[in-house]
Parts: sequence; C-alpha cells; structure tokens
Amino acid sequence: MDSSTAGSRREATRQKLYEAAVTLIAEQGFSATTVDEIAERAGVAKGTVYYNFASKSVLFEELLRHGVGLLAASLKEAADGTDRAGGSKVDALDAMIRAGLVFIDRYPAFTQLYVAELWRTNRAWQSTLMVVRQRAVAVVEDVLRAGVGNGELSEEIDVPLTAAALVGMVLVAALDWQAFQPERSLDDVHAALSRLLQGRVSGARA
Repeated sequence: MDSSTAGSRREATRQKLYEAAVTLIAEQGFSATTVDEIAERAGVAKGTVYYNFASKSVLFEELLRHGVGLLAASLKEAADGTDRAGGSKVDALDAMIRAGLVFIDRYPAFTQLYVAELWRTNRAWQSTLMVVRQRAVAVVEDVLRAGVGNGELSEEIDVPLTAAALVGMVLVAALDWQAFQPERSLDDVHAALSRLLQGRVSGARA
C-alpha cells in the first residue's frame, strides 16, 4: 500500500470517528460518552480510536478544529464566489449567511455541540475553541473591513463585534429553525436573515 492510499484510509477512519463522536456527544454529553461507544458507533476497534487520537479530549479538540475549519472554508468560498461574480460586500455577507445555513443544515449535531461549548468556560479545550471560533469570525471580519474600506459600509461599525453578531445570528437562528420551525425551507430562513442584514425589518423605504 502506498503512502497516499494509507493516508486516505486514515483520513476516512478519522472522519468516521468525528461523525460518531459528534453524534454521541450531542445526544448524551461529553462526560457520558465513552471511547468504547465512539468506536462501536464508528464501526472500528477501540484501539483504532487511540491510534488516531491520544484521548477522548484530544478527539474532541480535533473535532472542533475540523468542523469549524469546514465552516470557515464554506464562508470564504461564498465570499470569494461573490467577488468573482462582481457582487458587493453586502452581497458577499448575504452569500455567507446562506453558506452558514447550508453548513448547519448539513451538520446539525456539530452545530448544536459547538454552540453549547461556547457557553462553557471550564473545559480543557477552551483555548482551542477560542482559536477555532476566530477562524470563522475572521472570514466575516475581512469582508466587513473591505466594505468599510471601499465606502460601502459605515466607518462607524464595530467590525469584530458585528462579525461575531452575524455568525451568532446565523448559528442561533438555524438551530431555532431546526428545533422549532422545521417546516420552514432553507430559502425561507435565508430570506428572513437577509432582510435583517439589509436593514429591511423596520419597514422604512429607501
């Protein structure tokens, strides 16, 4: 077996472990979830878990990095795609809102887990969580700064806080959608958040 085949097999195994861990931890909590359960859910031997990750905590930290990395990449691709199409920075932010909703719709268990962990400050991986959170927020900050720089957005906006608020809005609105309003379509939820972004909630006419 060549190194590339071995690498792809290991990555596939790690993906199975991520998916098993996120589902179990979202269902029953981190402390109640055992390595044995993760291995069983992933369909691998217990030793395989420890071969790939030194401990359950390390697996969870890597899970956070992996999931938020996917989210940040999807947000950046949405912004870059808007730029390539000649859209405005507000268009880019709107595209990022949709990309965030698509991500959350695809990975609901991870999103529930991530939002829950943001509220906990006594975890060993808190510093890791802060780093990975910033990866996603920084993508939005870049678009906001570019919008301020080209005059499209007000110089008075607080870029870090506004970026965090936009990311938080999408996360919480999407979880509310899935938990309490599942009959709504993704397009419907996106349209509602788009109105918030573009300041069309008050009913004022331009």
